Amino acid sequence: MKVIQNPDKHVVDTINTALSKNKAKYGKPYCPCVLPSAYSDETVCMCKEFREKMALGEPGECHCGKYVIVCDE
Repeated sequence: MKVIQNPDKHVVDTINTALSKNKAKYGKPYCPCVLPSAYSDETVCMCKEFREKMALGEPGECHCGKYVIVCDE
């Protein structure tokens, strides 16, 4: 299993821009898919939900699509 950035550069660039704006405004790079009222340490990129998915070795993307878990075959 490995974690890679989404191969779609446009997706990654869009998310990185939003993460930078959130860091400038709120002090941390909160996931742009989360409403500001729900910001917490669990929603900082890489979010808790994705870290848990990684720990389980489950393939798939993080919620916003910046990162992808690829399982070795």
